[in-house]
Amino acid sequence: MFNLSRYFSVLSLILIGLAAVLLGTLYREVSVRQLTMLAEDRNVAMAQVFENVLGESLAELMAASVGKDASMLMDADESQAMQASVAALMHETAVVKVKIYNRLGVMIFSTDPSQFGESQLGNAGFKSALAGEVRSDLSHRDSMATFDGVRPNIDLLASHVPISSEGRAVEGVFELFQDVTPFMTAYRRTLWIVTAVVTGVFALLYLMQLMVVRRAQRILSEQAKRIEAARSSLEIQVDARTEELRGSNRQLRREINERREAESQLNYLAYHDPLTGLANRRYFIERLEASLVDAARKNNRLAVLFIDLDQFKQVNDSLGHGVGDELLISVAAGLCEHVGLIDMLARLGGDEFICVMEAVRTDEEAAILAREVIATFDAPFRLGEHELFLSASVGISIFPNDGNSVSDLLRNADSAMYRAKAMGRGQYHFYTPEMTRDAQERIQIETLLRRAVGNGELSVHLQPQVETKSGRLVGAEALIRWDSPELGSVAPGRFIPLAEDSGIIVGLGTWVLRETCLQVMRWKASGFELPQVSVNLSVKQLERPEFVDTLQKILGETGLEPSHLKLEITESVVMAVKDAHGLLDRLRKIGVSLALDDFGTGYSSLSYLKMLPVQQLKIDRTFVFGIGVSSEDEAIIRSVMALARSLDFEVVAEGVETAEQAAFLSDLGCHQLQGFLHGRALAPAEFRTRWAALR
Repeated sequence: MFNLSRYFSVLSLILIGLAAVLLGTLYREVSVRQLTMLAEDRNVAMAQVFENVLGESLAELMAASVGKDASMLMDADESQAMQASVAALMHETAVVKVKIYNRLGVMIFSTDPSQFGESQLGNAGFKSALAGEVRSDLSHRDSMATFDGVRPNIDLLASHVPISSEGRAVEGVFELFQDVTPFMTAYRRTLWIVTAVVTGVFALLYLMQLMVVRRAQRILSEQAKRIEAARSSLEIQVDARTEELRGSNRQLRREINERREAESQLNYLAYHDPLTGLANRRYFIERLEASLVDAARKNNRLAVLFIDLDQFKQVNDSLGHGVGDELLISVAAGLCEHVGLIDMLARLGGDEFICVMEAVRTDEEAAILAREVIATFDAPFRLGEHELFLSASVGISIFPNDGNSVSDLLRNADSAMYRAKAMGRGQYHFYTPEMTRDAQERIQIETLLRRAVGNGELSVHLQPQVETKSGRLVGAEALIRWDSPELGSVAPGRFIPLAEDSGIIVGLGTWVLRETCLQVMRWKASGFELPQVSVNLSVKQLERPEFVDTLQKILGETGLEPSHLKLEITESVVMAVKDAHGLLDRLRKIGVSLALDDFGTGYSSLSYLKMLPVQQLKIDRTFVFGIGVSSEDEAIIRSVMALARSLDFEVVAEGVETAEQAAFLSDLGCHQLQGFLHGRALAPAEFRTRWAALR
């Protein structure tokens, strides 16, 4: 058997050794290179200091060295003066020795006088410096004569540095010796530590892997033994089984029967829902196709009922999938038990069921079946400790009126079911061609709306908001308009809900917000200043985490002051958005105003309302229309005004069309009016023409 431990040990040791050598070499090269570069920079800097401080003395020395031998150079006054100056300049620095060569390679100065007159003409470092390049060499010496005397065991970095004036050829060469012993000592100590740590880590990894490999080796050995034992046992069993088959035809027949039963079970599972035992989608489609052929041959009608549970998702989410499965089983049993006119019942998946009623004579027969299905849910479903109340929505399509194929009947029954859901829980609805037309129209509008912004088909109109007492313009509400080349002028009530459902409203709302801010700033630049502009927000916009950042970006890009912008939200939006109070508080901190639109038409939590950072309430037009007509609407308006006064809110009334309505609202203290009495929503140019003339 393959010895995994042996091969792993040899290979791992080789790889660890190679890795350690490579890492050590790499660390040494990088460390020495960094040390050399650092020390070389210091030597170059000291050479520059030398030239800056002793430039004149250096020039005199180089001039005086021409034609002199070593003894003359040593005794020269310039050399003696330079010795003292260099010793003072390099005192308490890392530079321990300095040499100066002229262009001929002759040493004209050294802090060690015995070296005067030496030639460096063939030295590689001197040649590099003469060519204008700095060259450094790292070395170790057992002893070295320095400014402070002879030092033992010293590490040196010798640098040849060119001497030249700006724009001129090299005049000579410095050779500076820097003491790098402390750095090399620290480097060697660090190298030993790194080597020890790397060796320890590799050793630990090797031991850990060796333990794993040895464990794997034992497992493989045990498995090999078990396989061998199983193979031996299997051979024995095969031999025994062969003998049994040869001696007993009865056993063979039994196995054939078992196989047939298994095939029958598989066939059942292929055509039935494993949870409820009802027919599944495959069986339903095949059966319905056969029923349609039979109905067409006999000239009969046939009804397809699409059944969807209304509250099943809440049960699944709150009580878990286990309870949800039990509920589906109970629903299936209830439908089978209580609904007598079903010719076939199937579960399509999830909480969707479908049934077929053949030989339908009138639509009323299908309606009776739908009512029986809905009545099945009148009584609660008891599942252990849970008592669950459900309802169902039913959509009905009829063959051949509503389709001649399985797909058409299913699709149309599904459309009818969604129309039933829209009517409320526990309802049924027959399919009508208008449903298909509505669906097609929705698809067309959605497609055209997605490209409307880019094509310039959308525009922002503004409806004035005036002060109640004076009629002075105090603001305007931005309202979107769509002129489609294909559809003509499309009413907002026709495309705004679709934009909400499809998610287009997020991009659309951002466009309206930016376009409105730009329009206000265009007016301001031309001399017409609108005190404040209102923009409606969708719940989909507020649910986006980046909305506040988007708003701040638009204000920054357009230059509109936040105080000139008012954002309108409805009560339903406030209740739907998570942490609405925190979000609105962030908007208020930006500086924009907030108004609660359509107040009174939704679910108003007064305890929640008093905590919201809003400044305005807008009375919905439905109540304003009732002024002088409905005492109930007038009572609601009085209540809203009283609430607004107690919470210190401004009130804006929408839909004001008559002087009587305006007078009633004025007497109650309503602050602002908006409606046809003071003007419809107008395009920006018309709006300015009208209101600039009234100012």
